[in-house]
Amino acid sequence: MLKINRHITIPAHEITLTAIRSQGAGGQNVNKVSSAIHLRFEIKNASLPEHIKQRLLASTDNRITKEGCIIIKAQQWRTQEKNRQDALTRLQQLILQHTKVNKVRRATTPRNSTIKKRLDSKQRRSKTKSLRSKMIDD
Repeated sequence: MLKINRHITIPAHEITLTAIRSQGAGGQNVNKVSSAIHLRFEIKNASLPEHIKQRLLASTDNRITKEGCIIIKAQQWRTQEKNRQDALTRLQQLILQHTKVNKVRRATTPRNSTIKKRLDSKQRRSKTKSLRSKMIDD
C-alpha cells in the first residue's frame, strides 16, 4: 500500500511493477540483470478521489498517456529495490502535485491615493526633466 498523504492511500494491487533491463553504461552487468523498474498506474481504475483523477487526466505531464495511464521508468540505481522505491516515490510526488488546489487570483484595483501619488511623482519628474532642456531664444 502506497500512502500519498493522511487521507489518500493507493492499494498495492492498483500499481504494476515490472523489472526490466537498464539502459546505458554498466558493463556486462547491464546485459545480465533486470534492475530497472517499469511502473504502471491506471488512473481511471484507481481508488483516488474523483477530483484528483480529473486533475491527473487533464495534466500535460509526459508520464501520463492519453489512455490515462501513468508510466514511470526508474533506472537510476544499480539495485532493483532502490529503483522500486524511487518509482513509488516519484508516483507519490506526481499525485501530491495534483492534490493541491491553487488559490484563485482576484484582480484588485489600486486605491485612489496611490494613483494620485503616482501621477504627482510623474508630474514632478516631468517638470525636472523639462527644466534640464536647453531654452531656445528667438
